[in-house]
Amino acid sequence: MDRADPVTVETPYGAHSAPIRLGTVAGRRVAFLARHGERHEHAPHEVPYRANLWALACLGVKQVIGFCASGSLRSDIAPGDLVALDQLVDRTSGRADTFVSSPDVDHVSFADPYCQRLPSVIAAVVQRLGSSGWPPGKFHSTGTVVVVQGPRFSTRAESRMYAASGFDVINMTQYPEAYLAREIGMCYAGLALVTDRDAGAVGDPSAEAVTAKAAFEVMEANVEHARKLIGSIIRELTDAQTCSCAHSGARSVHPR
Repeated sequence: MDRADPVTVETPYGAHSAPIRLGTVAGRRVAFLARHGERHEHAPHEVPYRANLWALACLGVKQVIGFCASGSLRSDIAPGDLVALDQLVDRTSGRADTFVSSPDVDHVSFADPYCQRLPSVIAAVVQRLGSSGWPPGKFHSTGTVVVVQGPRFSTRAESRMYAASGFDVINMTQYPEAYLAREIGMCYAGLALVTDRDAGAVGDPSAEAVTAKAAFEVMEANVEHARKLIGSIIRELTDAQTCSCAHSGARSVHPR
């Protein structure tokens, strides 16, 4: 990103996680926001999701690529793999997860929680780049994420239960982030970098427990790959929201 100028935006929901970096990629205006903060100071359940999405919308952002770390719940999804999410299951609790309040109550459809257009763009970019598209591992074009409260990792029993339920990966931040993007009329794509095999998910009682240190090591090893891929995705995006996301939000939510 060229000229990443930091900006802050006042929101009705307090401060966003970190200064928003505004710059350009291939001549296009881009905003970057570290959801956990610049020093990873916000735990998953304490991320100011509403302030983050509101601030981005105020800056004119219409399309969001939600890059996130996730654990694998399937034997064929390995650390280093990338998953384009198409479904989620919310297992969080107590998070502020809506912009809607009385008396302007809106019931927003969330049957398909992710933008239906962006994953095809991402898949096309990976395919076009070939082996250099995601060199650390495989690219999976679909996947269901179960979102847990955190900051703790799963017990082995929980991990086996999630895997038996048919979920593909596990994460702590995709909800309410994806839903708030929908309420506010943004296109949102969830891209999960697999950093570990969730304890117990592959049925091996001797498997090592997940540690934050090991997960961060995988993330750090793939940062440059992720930057290159996201840069290529941005180059392929059009400014027009040709999907239904812009028209599927809550009528009472107007940040722009």
